[in-house]
Amino acid sequence: MSAAARLRALLVVQVLSRVGNVVTTVAVPFLVLARGGSATDVGIAAFVATVPIVLGGPFGGVLVERIGFVRSSVTSDVVSGATLLAIPVLAWTVGLPTWVLLALVFAGGLFDAPGESARRVLLPGLAEAAGIPIERAVGHFEASARLSVLLGAPLGGLLVAAVGPLPALACTAGAFGVAAVVAGTTLRGVGVTSTRADEAGTAPSGYWRDIVEGFRFCVRDPLFRLVVSLVLVTNLLDAARSTLVPLYAAERLGGAQSLGFVTGAFGGAAFLGSVLFGYVAHRLPRRIPFVVCFVVTGGPSLVVPALGLGLPWVLAASVVSGFAAGALNPILGAVELERIPEHMRARVFGLLGAGAWAGIPVGGLLAGVAADGVGIAPTFAVVAACYTVVTLAPLAGGSWRLMERRSGGAPPSGPERSVPDAAA
Repeated sequence: MSAAARLRALLVVQVLSRVGNVVTTVAVPFLVLARGGSATDVGIAAFVATVPIVLGGPFGGVLVERIGFVRSSVTSDVVSGATLLAIPVLAWTVGLPTWVLLALVFAGGLFDAPGESARRVLLPGLAEAAGIPIERAVGHFEASARLSVLLGAPLGGLLVAAVGPLPALACTAGAFGVAAVVAGTTLRGVGVTSTRADEAGTAPSGYWRDIVEGFRFCVRDPLFRLVVSLVLVTNLLDAARSTLVPLYAAERLGGAQSLGFVTGAFGGAAFLGSVLFGYVAHRLPRRIPFVVCFVVTGGPSLVVPALGLGLPWVLAASVVSGFAAGALNPILGAVELERIPEHMRARVFGLLGAGAWAGIPVGGLLAGVAADGVGIAPTFAVVAACYTVVTLAPLAGGSWRLMERRSGGAPPSGPERSVPDAAA
């Protein structure tokens, strides 16, 4: 296959894998509610689903570098599909205690971050071979993730409404299986242009030493320290929103089908934003568009439910916020690939992802508790206010100016590199 065809195959794998994750996020909350769970129980399920991403990122990145990027992507999808299929199979046969459900949700998410890190490492080499600018390739990669929301959220809502959450999960396991097959057959033999041994002139060091090396690289970067702090907080608030939206849909919008449309509207707009921004990103500055888009990403989609408005307003707000969100990860992804040494990318992606996602389990849990305590709309209002204040931080300048591309596009030397992805 040509490099362009393999790049398209990589994007297909990303879409299929992410579709499985999106449908799961729609189905699991309604499964919990169908079993008599409360808003707090939904928050606990969100906590359990996101903790493995925080753990799998830093500890899985080094393993990805050792076992291979294509093999890691395939393994990740196989494990996710198998654990997801086990939920309905156990429920229909021997029974599904709550602790088993939570354990399977945890196990299914444990390999998601390493699998995506592996695919992300493969991206720049394929883009270069295909003659595509890195910012455009990153835009397409992020657009594929957004497309998965566009496809997966309505599909998940329709499946849950039509056949129930358990059959929906059984169907979703197939998406992971197809992703594993596509990656194993079309990406086999694809690698990066250099390895740790090539870069350093020595054999790879030990597992824990590599983790420490990646961590040291991250904490020495002044831009990284700012961005990871910002994204940690905004992802915590996004996790709160992700927990609140199913509750709001169940209470005010008519249930799972409306949730699928709302989430799909956000994902569709984000997909368009990622694609379009990818074609103009290399002509624009980074910091100011980043701030503007971040503020818009949180504002409308949080304020509208805080005001208790109906489905048309929620859909419109999701479109506006989603379009702005589409620009965020292409900006951050391009900076990552410019600043992180190639032989360290998998482990640094994992560490950065863990730092950015560290607040997500807490955000989902706190949102569920707050919704039970003070109500869904007031909780939305608090999240909206916090989100707006935090996302204005890059306007302060200082090390935030390091986001801008350097003249000639040359990567910087020394420790001033690397930023994480936003999960918005």
